[in-house]
Amino acid sequence: MSFRYQRRYTGPLQAVLLDWAGTTMDYGCYAPAVVFIEVFHRKGVEISVEQAREPMGAHKKVHIRQISQIPAVAKKWQEVHGKPCSEEDVEAMFQDFVPLQLACLADYADLIPGTLETCETIRARGMKIGSTTGYTSEMMAILQAEARKRGYEPDSTVCASEVPAGRPEPWMCLENAKRLGIHPMEALVKVDDTLPGIEEGLNAGMWSVGLARTGNEIGLNDQEINALAPEDYQRRIGRARRRMAQVGAHYVIDGIADLVPVLDDINNRLAAGERP
Repeated sequence: MSFRYQRRYTGPLQAVLLDWAGTTMDYGCYAPAVVFIEVFHRKGVEISVEQAREPMGAHKKVHIRQISQIPAVAKKWQEVHGKPCSEEDVEAMFQDFVPLQLACLADYADLIPGTLETCETIRARGMKIGSTTGYTSEMMAILQAEARKRGYEPDSTVCASEVPAGRPEPWMCLENAKRLGIHPMEALVKVDDTLPGIEEGLNAGMWSVGLARTGNEIGLNDQEINALAPEDYQRRIGRARRRMAQVGAHYVIDGIADLVPVLDDINNRLAAGERP
C-alpha cells in the first residue's frame, strides 16, 4: 500500500488581523454609510442605507462603483441623468467622498466594547495584531491617531490603497503577514464584520471569524439594537449569522468581546492537524 505524507502546521496561532469600522471601532459601521448616501444625493440620486451598506468592506472607490451597479440605483441614475453611471461619474463621487469622510471619521472613532480587553489577552499570549481596511491611507492616519488616544494600536495596518486590490482579494492579509514576519497563513485569524472581509481571510488561507452584531450587517449601534423588539432583533441577527456562514466563515460571533474562546478552539484544531 502506498502513502503520501503531507506537512501539517500544529503550532499555536501567531496573529489576529482585525478590521476597523464595525470590528474594533464605530459600532454599527456608521461613518462610511452616511457619506455614501451623501455623495449619491449630491448627484441627485437618493439611495437607502441598505444600498449604501451592501458592498461594505471594499475599497471605497470600488464600493461607490458597486452601489451604482445595484439595479435599483442604476435605474434611478438613468432616470436622473439620462445615461448609465460611468467610470468618470464614479471617480467624481470618490473625489467628493474623500473630504466628506475625512471630516467625519473622528466622530465615529469610539472603540467597540471588548476591544482593549481582547487585544490585551491576545498580546499576553505572545500573539501579534494586524489590521486591514477599505479606508485609504489618508483616512487611516486620522483613525489610527484616534485609536491611539483610546489605547488601541495594532502592530501592522494595511490599507486597500497599498496593495494591488482590496477585499475580497487576499493581498492586505498577505502583506500583514509579511510585515509581522509570520507564516504559515493558517497561524493567522481574520476577524471582520463584512462579507468581503470574511472572504479576504478565506482567500488568504486563514481562519475567518465574522462579527454579526457590532458591524455592517445589522448597522445599528448598541443602544439602537437594545431598543429593538426581541423578534426584530432575532430576525436581524439571524440573517447576519446566516449570511456570514454562507460565505464560509469558520465562526460567527456577536463581537470582538467574544473572540478569545474562538482562538482557544482554533488552537485545539491546529494542534490536531486541522487547516482552515
